[in-house]
Amino acid sequence: MSPQNPFTWASGLKSPIYCDNRILLSHPNIRKDIKGFLAETAADFGKFNMVAGVATAGIAHGALLADALDLPFVYVRSKAKGHGRQNLIEGDLRGNERVLVVEDLISTGGSCLQAVQALETMGCTIAGVLAIFSYGFDKAKNAFEAADCSYQTLSNYEVLLQEALKCDYINQNDFESLQNWRKNPQEWALQFAD
Repeated sequence: MSPQNPFTWASGLKSPIYCDNRILLSHPNIRKDIKGFLAETAADFGKFNMVAGVATAGIAHGALLADALDLPFVYVRSKAKGHGRQNLIEGDLRGNERVLVVEDLISTGGSCLQAVQALETMGCTIAGVLAIFSYGFDKAKNAFEAADCSYQTLSNYEVLLQEALKCDYINQNDFESLQNWRKNPQEWALQFAD
């Protein structure tokens, strides 16, 4: 978390936090906990017979969930591979599966919903999307509603801020600034314009 020295996302958006869920994979006890939480929360999506990870950060977490549930696993690339079999979806997919899509985090929902669309194009039914973290942007909520796709996360930006404040990782001024960022990231970033 760096409210005074924001990170720049691949999209160019300035952000006071960079949520890197790939780091969780380096810690066996945390990885085991995340695997259990994903399996527990997956039950909320009803019956499904395949797990799909969203490349690249959702691959490992999706594979962990598929392993926990003893289900087949595939992953969906952002674009078809330019060589070999030129696959967009990697793994053994028949096209009649009911799939739970796994992502590491949801910002706008774009990459998740792109994966959902790719799977639907192949004939799959989508149980929903499960992620570790969400920023809670209205843009994501609206995109998932428009796609008629349910989603859940293990945690979210609001919980992160409350914990950071409680643990004195941030102060009240930082808390308010971070709240303002979530409401309007573009306007918040203007204070850092050159």
